[in-house]
Amino acid sequence: MIHSMTGFAVQTRDLGSVCLHLELRSVNSRYLDLGFRIVDDLRAAEPAIRERLSARLGRGKVECRLNLQAGHGGARSLALNTALLDQLADAQAGLRARFADAAPLSVNELLRWPGMLADDGLGFDEMLPAIVELTNAALDELVATRRREGDKLADMIRERVVRMRELVTIATPRMPAVVAEYQERLTTKLRDAVVSLDEDRIRQEVALYAQRIDVAEELTRLVTHLDEVERILKAGGAAGKRLDFLMQELNREANTLASKSPATDITAIAMEMKVLIEQMREQVQNIE
Repeated sequence: MIHSMTGFAVQTRDLGSVCLHLELRSVNSRYLDLGFRIVDDLRAAEPAIRERLSARLGRGKVECRLNLQAGHGGARSLALNTALLDQLADAQAGLRARFADAAPLSVNELLRWPGMLADDGLGFDEMLPAIVELTNAALDELVATRRREGDKLADMIRERVVRMRELVTIATPRMPAVVAEYQERLTTKLRDAVVSLDEDRIRQEVALYAQRIDVAEELTRLVTHLDEVERILKAGGAAGKRLDFLMQELNREANTLASKSPATDITAIAMEMKVLIEQMREQVQNIE
């Protein structure tokens, strides 16, 4: 299947005291470009998340946001570390016995003392398995949205391919008549302008120029490239770069067709092809 590089996914997990919230946003990019916005308490989860994103995604600019929110399991309770508090009280009493002018510890200083407050919340190690599960679920959702978008892009490209085949079918049988008409006009002009040339020389010059305006090879290559586009769309996988190359090749053949053809109807066909190719190329930029 063809995957777009555009997608969005959001997943949450309620762990009681806290709730994990993960968002993945993806847009087109030449390579896989990962960006992270993770709260400080969960920053250590970035390597695990990065590993999973890299394993599932091939291209795209992906932004990952991981936040902690209040859970639905009730408010978190705080408790004083009484053992540490007793140790500080003994230490303060000893110091003030020797330094009577020393100011006592304030409540604010005690509450901010490392390890003084403990809560019943989950630690990072306890949350990591849930973060990994959350990441996998969000990736499943993101890949599914990119696949659905890719299906739409593939359908649009197939529609343009069908129309280009129709244009090739119209142009191909016209070319012998176009060449013959141009040969006749050129022969008449040469007879009128250069009286010194004999008929054999005129026919040689006309045949040589007719070869230059014959676009049979360009039409054949257009069909070959269109076949390859359809084959790639059917095969799926990481197809963006291959399709982008084929768009360049199709555009080159359409340009040659427009420049070589002396007939206005064939030139109009080439111009319509260029419009269709550009429409496809714009969508190919979004394909992984």
